[in-house]
Amino acid sequence: MRVIVVGLGIQGHKRRAVADSDVVAVVDPFHAEADFKSVMEVPLSSFDAALVCTPDEAKGTVLEHLLSNGKHVLVEKPLLNDDTASLKSLGELAAKHKVTCYTAYNHRFEPHFVRMKDAIESGILGNIYSVRMFYGNGTARLVRESAWRDQGAGVLPDLGSHLLDTILFWIGQPKTPFKVISAHCFENRTFDHFCFGSNGEIRVELEMTLLSWRNHFTADVFAEKGSAHIESLCKWGPSTFTIRDRKIPSGRPDENTTTLVQPDPTWKLEYEHFKQLCLTGAGNIDNDIWIDSILREMTDQSLKEFG
Repeated sequence: MRVIVVGLGIQGHKRRAVADSDVVAVVDPFHAEADFKSVMEVPLSSFDAALVCTPDEAKGTVLEHLLSNGKHVLVEKPLLNDDTASLKSLGELAAKHKVTCYTAYNHRFEPHFVRMKDAIESGILGNIYSVRMFYGNGTARLVRESAWRDQGAGVLPDLGSHLLDTILFWIGQPKTPFKVISAHCFENRTFDHFCFGSNGEIRVELEMTLLSWRNHFTADVFAEKGSAHIESLCKWGPSTFTIRDRKIPSGRPDENTTTLVQPDPTWKLEYEHFKQLCLTGAGNIDNDIWIDSILREMTDQSLKEFG
């Protein structure tokens, strides 16, 4: 498959490295290594798919051009818009031209995320009571000094979109509405620490921050027959997955832990997944519509309550 990389920032460099010999051109209006300054300049006959790694505000125009010309698209998360109709129209455009529109959520390919999904779906944990996740990095200063990142809702769409997609991956859409728990602008103009959740049949709590000076991720799933826990991601390793078997009426549980020390495998696995999707034209725009609706609702709630 012949691909172009649109946007040669941090993500664009990663995507280009993984796609390797599939890459036939790079598009970036400012980067010296780019072959073209605009995606409109790239001959349509020269490529089959695009890896879109642009800032959020540029995505809509770029995707519309690519999809309407029958090109498969992998676009960096989050795929957000001012209204649901705009996202639906992208899905309709992809369906009309029988091409894939896939928003990249590489954490789905973390080995321990897959283990968690398998544990939940296998029934080994029994009824799920609570899912809690924390995702933090220390990029507050970098975001504040960026020409485009310290705007909008800050950390909420950046890391919150990952956590919402993980909820979809593990348990599907919660039926109970989400509510903001806390929202802060400790160092940045926009939110650099945010927490929200859903208090339904399965309790969900999602916390994200740009103020975790050591990059970290944790997930805790508490359930009827035991619990399951993730500590860290492969890229920050070591990463552990622990299953605990509940003792009734009480007592120290049996525990099984798998520890990984390895390079991040998710980028390559996701690219291979994308290429498989391109064979059928399948995509994940419905996930984007749900994630976008929750993020916009949380933004509105937080601005009303916290300013």
